[in-house]
Amino acid sequence: MPGPGDRGGKKEKPKDAKGTLLRILSYLSGYKWTVLGLTALAFLSNVGNLLGPGFAGQAIHAAGAGAGKVDFAVVFYYGRCMLIAYTASGLLTFFVNVGMMRVSRRVAQKMRDDVFRKLMAMPVGFFDRNQAGDIISRVSYDIDVLSTSLSTDVVQIITSVVTVVGSFVMMCVISLPLVVCMLVTIPMAVLYTRRMGRRTRPLYSKRSASYGRMNGFVEEMFTGQKTILAYAYEDGVCEEFSAINHAAADAYRDADSLGMTMGPTVGFINNLGLALIGLVGAVLYLWRIVDLGQISSFVLYSRKFSGPINEIANIINEIYSALAAAERVFRLLDEAEETEDIRGAKVLENVRGDVEARHVSFGYVPGRTILHDLSMEAREGQTIAIVGPTGAGKSTIINLLMRFYDVGAGEILVDGNEIRALTRDSLRRAYAMVLQETWVFGGTIYDNIAYGKENATMEEVVAAAKAARIHSYIMRLPDGYQTVISEDGTNISKGQKQLLTIARAMLYNTQMLILDEATSNVDTSTERQVQQAMRRLMAGRTCFVIAHRLSTIQNADRILVVDHGDVIEQGTHDELMARRGFYYRLYASQFE
Repeated sequence: MPGPGDRGGKKEKPKDAKGTLLRILSYLSGYKWTVLGLTALAFLSNVGNLLGPGFAGQAIHAAGAGAGKVDFAVVFYYGRCMLIAYTASGLLTFFVNVGMMRVSRRVAQKMRDDVFRKLMAMPVGFFDRNQAGDIISRVSYDIDVLSTSLSTDVVQIITSVVTVVGSFVMMCVISLPLVVCMLVTIPMAVLYTRRMGRRTRPLYSKRSASYGRMNGFVEEMFTGQKTILAYAYEDGVCEEFSAINHAAADAYRDADSLGMTMGPTVGFINNLGLALIGLVGAVLYLWRIVDLGQISSFVLYSRKFSGPINEIANIINEIYSALAAAERVFRLLDEAEETEDIRGAKVLENVRGDVEARHVSFGYVPGRTILHDLSMEAREGQTIAIVGPTGAGKSTIINLLMRFYDVGAGEILVDGNEIRALTRDSLRRAYAMVLQETWVFGGTIYDNIAYGKENATMEEVVAAAKAARIHSYIMRLPDGYQTVISEDGTNISKGQKQLLTIARAMLYNTQMLILDEATSNVDTSTERQVQQAMRRLMAGRTCFVIAHRLSTIQNADRILVVDHGDVIEQGTHDELMARRGFYYRLYASQFE
C-alpha cells in the first residue's frame, strides 16, 4: 500500500476473486430472504419475457395458416397475451431493481460502518503509514463502486441466467437442428470471455489503486495550500498532479479499453450464430421441417439467448471493477488492529500521577532504534519538561506514555502499574492533551470544548473558556457558544483554535497532562495569560511539557534534555544552567 511519499505506487497483483465474492455474499446474508424473494420475482419476470416469443410465433402461424386466410381472432388473442406478458414482466423487473437498490445501499451502509469502526480501532502507526486521501477513497469511492454493482449487476446476472436457460429449453422444443447451429458459436463466446476476464481483473485493481493515490495527493495538497501559495509552487504542484492524474487516466483507459472490446466481440460471435440459424432455418423451411412461426420464435429466442451472454460480457467488466474495489476495502478490514489488552488487564482508577520509565528503548521501524535506554521519573504533581532539537525523540516519548506505540524494551509504570498491564482506555483517559497540531471539528464552540466530557454543563464549559482566556472572544461572536465552526476550523484563527483545545483540556479534569507546545500558536501577550491559566490547571497534577521556547519551562520540577534518542541531561533549570552544557547552549541560543 503506498505511503505518503510513494507517488508511483506498486502495480497490484490479481487477488482472490472467489474469496472476495464470498465475503461480499456474507454481507448479503443478512438480507438473504429479501434477495431470495427478489430472485423469485426476477424469475417470474423472465418467464413473462420467455412467453412473449412463443405467443409471437403462434400469432405468425395463425396469420400465415393459409393463402389469403388470416384468423384475426387468434392473432389478436396472442397479441393480447404478448402485451400482458411483457407488461407484467416490466412491472416485476421494476420492483426487483428497486428492491436490489435498497439492499445494496444497506450493504454499503453496513460496510462503511465496519470500515469506520475498524479505523477507530487501528493503531496510530497505520495513519502514519497511509495517506488520508487513500483511506477516504476506500470509504467512499470503492464502496460506492461495489454498491452500484450490487444494485444493477446482480439483478442482470439473475435475469440473464434465467433467460439463457429458458430460451435454450424453448429452442430445444422448437428445433434441435437449429439448436446445434447455436451451439457452434457458444463455446467461442465463453472461452473468449474467460480469457479476457483474466486479463482485465488486474487492470481494474490497478485502476482502484491509482485513484486512491490521486485522492491522497489531492487531500495532502489542499491541506498545505497556504504553504504552496507562500512558496509560489503552484506550477510544480500542478505538474505533479498532472503526472498522477495521467497515471490514473491511463489505468482507467487500460482497464476500460480492453474491457469494452468484450461486448462487441461477443456480439459479433453471436451474430455469426444468428446468420447460421438463418441459413439452416431457410433450408429446413424449404424441406417443410419447420414453419415460419417456429423460425420466427426460434430467432427471437436465439436473440434472448445471445443477448444475456453479450450483457454478461459487459457486466463482467463492472464485476471485476467491483471486486477490485471490494478487495481494497477488505484489505483495510484485515489490517491488524491495536493489540488487545492482556487478559486480566487492570482498569486504572484513582490516579495519583506517579510515572516512571525504566531503560526504555524504541524504534518505529524494526532494527532502527530512536530512543536508547530512556529512564525518567515523575512524582505526583511534578512538572516534567522535555526539550531538545527537532527530531530528538520528544514526541516519541509522549507516544509511548499514551501507548500509541508499545515500547520495544524496558517498561513504563503509572502508579506502580506497568502500562501494558492496564487497559488502554483507562490509561488514555488518565491524560488530558493539548497538542501543537490543533484539532477542531464541524460543530458549535460548546461542542468542541465539551468534547470528551459527557454531559458537560454550560457553566463548566464557560468556566473552562474563561480559564483559557477565550471567553471574551466567544462572547463577541454573533451566536456566542452556539457559533458553528467549519469542519477544518478555517473560520477561526490558529491561535483561537489552540485556546479552544486548551479550554477542552481544562474541562477534561484529569490527574495527568501532556502539553506539546501548547502555546505555539498564540501571541506573546496571550501566551502570558494562558501560562497563568495553565499553571492553575497544572497545580497538583503530573505534567509532561514539550517546549521549544525554554523560557516557558523554567519552573519545571525536572527538565529532560533529549538528543538523538538519549536523555543527555536532567535537572532543574538552575542546575542545568550551572552545568553550562547542552541545555545551557540551547537556552543561550534563544536569547542571543
